[in-house]
Amino acid sequence: MGLGTKVRLSRLFSNPSGNLFGGAVDHFVGYGNVREGGLADLPGALRRVMAGGPDYISIQPGAARHLWSEYAGKAALVVQAGCFTADDRIRQLIATPEDAVRYGADALAVAIPVRGNTEGEYIRWLTDTVNAAARFEMPVIAHIYPRDFSNGGKIVFTPDEIAYAVRIGYEAGVDVVKVGYTGDFASFRDTVATCPIPVVIAGGPKMETLLGALVQTSDALRAGARGAVVGRNLWGHGDTTRAARAFKAVIHDGTAPEEALAAAGA
Repeated sequence: MGLGTKVRLSRLFSNPSGNLFGGAVDHFVGYGNVREGGLADLPGALRRVMAGGPDYISIQPGAARHLWSEYAGKAALVVQAGCFTADDRIRQLIATPEDAVRYGADALAVAIPVRGNTEGEYIRWLTDTVNAAARFEMPVIAHIYPRDFSNGGKIVFTPDEIAYAVRIGYEAGVDVVKVGYTGDFASFRDTVATCPIPVVIAGGPKMETLLGALVQTSDALRAGARGAVVGRNLWGHGDTTRAARAFKAVIHDGTAPEEALAAAGA
């Protein structure tokens, strides 16, 4: 790993806790109706997430171009290159490492699903991106989502599938891998323990309550995760800023979920 990569990664993991708290506002094509939900007002959602003090924001390149300048220097910027729907109706890479450099980003994220007939194509996205990013010393973060095609291609979080996703990430050469939490402490601990790069959890799927999302995050941290990048469980539970502060307390201060929730007033 070269100096540039080390410097950029240090910005992502800059908190003294050694963990990261990321806010994901990069949900683009996968959710359909853009008039509903927590990202209906994307500029407002970004503003509310940033008010909660995340370490970084993951965002699509076009949205970064239009919205990020007022937040420059207040958090690390991660540009999301992956653009897909779980049924493969859409599957495109929409940003390159060079784009991330031009935008002043600290990392390039590549979200992919795995399993199914197109899995090889998605893995090639990762390996090609890693190779291209090496020229610029640009870290690559893989967001990997296993699918169950016996259930219509639904994204799943079983221990075996999450272990497989983590293995794909580090064998493809990425610098950080983001996967869903299995809900099973022992299996997740074993997966993280054998991974030579940082593992962070995805915030979804959306939990019924914010407390449930905070408990899930706390469990994953105890199992060895290095943080969380949260989307739906951040801007999908009422007061986004208060939710962000609660996640930040759990991730960086080790605050118990119930206490974090109460302190944030969420």
